[in-house]
Amino acid sequence: MLREVEVELKYEGYIDRERRSIERLQRFEALRIPPRFDYGTVEALSRESREKLALVRPRTLGQASRISGVRPADISVLLVQLRAGRAARSGRA
Repeated sequence: MLREVEVELKYEGYIDRERRSIERLQRFEALRIPPRFDYGTVEALSRESREKLALVRPRTLGQASRISGVRPADISVLLVQLRAGRAARSGRA
């Protein structure tokens, strides 16, 4: 029992970071990408990411994040674009 508490305290920061990472990935899985989304218009995406995203046509941001060659920075750019598009469609632009 004492050993378990010791281990939990020792790795608490790591466990919290992993928990936040899992929550972020779950949110990415829930964030849908419109079927006709034009990756070519997102200039901040790397050329490689634009090509791969256009070829694969992922349905969610989570799927996009698992495509080989699509960098985390490109996922962040895509997230901003998707949120901006949603805000514009709902009249909050």
